[in-house]
Amino acid sequence: MPIDFSRRGVLKAGAAAGVLAASGLPVRAQAKRGGRLRVGLSGANSSDSWDARTHSDIFMQASGHGAVFDNLTEVAADGSLVGELAESWEATPDAKVWTFNLRRGVTFHNGKAFGADDVIESMQLHVAEGSKSAAKPIIAAVQEMKKLGDYQVQFTLDSGNADFAYLMSDYHLLIYPAGQIEEAIANGIGTGLYRAQTFEPGVRMVATRVDDHYKDGQAGWFDELEFIAINDNTARMNALLTGQVDAISRVDFKTESLLRASPTVQIQEVTGNQHFTFPMLTNVAPFDDVNVRKALKYAINRQEMVDKILLGHGRVANDTPIGPANQYFADDLEQLSYDPDRAKFHLKEAGLDSLDIDLSASEAAFQGAVDAAQLYQASAKAAGININVVQEPADGYWSNVWLKKPWCACYWSGRATEDWMFSSAYEEGVPWNDTQWGREDSDRFQNLLLEARAELDSDKRREMYTEMQQILRDDGGVVIPMFANWVQAVNNKVQTPETIGNLWQMDNARMAERWWFA
Repeated sequence: MPIDFSRRGVLKAGAAAGVLAASGLPVRAQAKRGGRLRVGLSGANSSDSWDARTHSDIFMQASGHGAVFDNLTEVAADGSLVGELAESWEATPDAKVWTFNLRRGVTFHNGKAFGADDVIESMQLHVAEGSKSAAKPIIAAVQEMKKLGDYQVQFTLDSGNADFAYLMSDYHLLIYPAGQIEEAIANGIGTGLYRAQTFEPGVRMVATRVDDHYKDGQAGWFDELEFIAINDNTARMNALLTGQVDAISRVDFKTESLLRASPTVQIQEVTGNQHFTFPMLTNVAPFDDVNVRKALKYAINRQEMVDKILLGHGRVANDTPIGPANQYFADDLEQLSYDPDRAKFHLKEAGLDSLDIDLSASEAAFQGAVDAAQLYQASAKAAGININVVQEPADGYWSNVWLKKPWCACYWSGRATEDWMFSSAYEEGVPWNDTQWGREDSDRFQNLLLEARAELDSDKRREMYTEMQQILRDDGGVVIPMFANWVQAVNNKVQTPETIGNLWQMDNARMAERWWFA
């Protein structure tokens, strides 16, 4: 009997229990092969490529790990972990040594057989000299990668990590053919259900179904895929309404009623851990002063944002990235509320009577980001905080503004586990730490991060993660006003399973594998 390795069961069973069997995907008896799925996707950039180290939004997520490439593991729609290129895995009692048993008989799109060398070389990409991969922290924690056989790989970690098998599903950790990685990145050569035919960065991706794939009968019902880059909200909605595409990501809440009124369209809405944020660089004045950060936390009207920006499609957040779909979500922490007087108090503590600051925003950050920044501007005025909203161009926002400007708008999909989220954005020195939060800000937080990662007792882990959420709420460098539901839309002819994944948008970015035509 396989051990319960779902998101909520992972630590009840404990990695110490030994073999963590990977269940197969459910067979879709009602699904049938055929047709070309056309999807209008946001988040495309002219700098997009098949180099997964650079993937950051739904267009490349869906094209990469959702179609052309595979990972070792996959987060299923219900949040449980299943095997992809790994059939099963096991860990030592301290969760420090992990052994993955690989799937046999798998080939890359160029005919090369898949095996252990491909896994090791693909993982080493992320810690290569000069790598800016968002998954670098995951692989940097691996002390040794060892090939135990053609179909067995062992990872020895610096310290125990009860979530390590989950981390192998990260959409940056795609498996490339060893010795041919440059060619694979140039041409999109993976082991996925779909073979890339056309790839125009920031424009479109066309792929065809691979014959005799190891997922036959379980996934991959479309004969062809066409992913079209449509970053503009209105254009994306119109493309669905006029039948130019069969599905779209990121429904604009302002025009959602037009889609709901259409007899040919269905809206999908799932609650996950997606959160909209305003990160500030804590090593840049005035954000290096914790009292300035506290003032900004009390100067925002969170409920107003949920009502006016999300139009109710979400919930108020508490300046922590751990969300309602996480196992250790600290829902009972006292909620920060809009309080201009407390904001003024903290400004005075910082030696200021008033504060003039710039806030960079763009629709690229999240839908309604500019409006949200203007709402923030209005609520902060009562506290003597004058926010100058700088409207940045959508193209190049992630390369020119995020991580560069001292204060900006941003969004995060959230992650399936607490450690995955914290180590992606809050561990000192990681590439996507968009507040530069580190030991100078909270030595306690960084120590807890390492301790909780290796802790197998679920109750102790809950205490640690609750304290970490409290530290970020009180002292952190990011204002997180709201968790936003994933809202996407499909034509009625598109059929989907009953459970839609909530880790990433568009069914965990795997709609090409999981959906089918009626």
